[in-house]
Amino acid sequence: MNSKEIMQGLDKMYENPHCELQYESPFQLLVAVILSAQCTDKRVNQVTDELFEVAKMPEDFVNMPLEELEQRIHSCGFYHNKARSIKSASQDIIDRFGGEVPKDFNDLTSLAGVGRKTANVMISEAFGGNAFAVDTHVLRTSNRLGLVKTDNPNVCEAELKKFFPKKSWSKLHYQMVLFGRYTCKAIKPDCHNCVFKEKCKNARL
Repeated sequence: MNSKEIMQGLDKMYENPHCELQYESPFQLLVAVILSAQCTDKRVNQVTDELFEVAKMPEDFVNMPLEELEQRIHSCGFYHNKARSIKSASQDIIDRFGGEVPKDFNDLTSLAGVGRKTANVMISEAFGGNAFAVDTHVLRTSNRLGLVKTDNPNVCEAELKKFFPKKSWSKLHYQMVLFGRYTCKAIKPDCHNCVFKEKCKNARL
């Protein structure tokens, strides 16, 4: 399938995709994305619904005892590492970036707990830029649709950026996330209701 066929198919299934994480500021989105690693957006939203009531700004997280933050985010998994990353990133945002989440990719990835995926999400969602974040859903569906043959998210990102027009990257990221989350699922893909079932070599019909 060519890029146009993929884009048209995703438009049919997910015409107006959006980030399912709930936030009110770029900083809150950053915290939510850090928490979302190997955790569902639904769970993250449940946690941040209460967390953001007591901590909204970088200063709030710097001042919060590590043990308290760990307790509040415990159900997201990997809470020791995530709590340390959030506190370290918060301190850096205050010390190095004047309390504002940086918009530059390299500045973002210099923050604790922020890799390429998180930085790309921030650029596309918080700052309206063109970026292609590759999470487990995007990686899986890209391979199943035959767009890439790799288990490396960075290689997948580079290949997708070459395959699709830049202006569509951010929209496609969310479309492929939703496609992988609700249609092309890891365990039981819903191939019968997939628009690509006739041309997908991995379709289970």
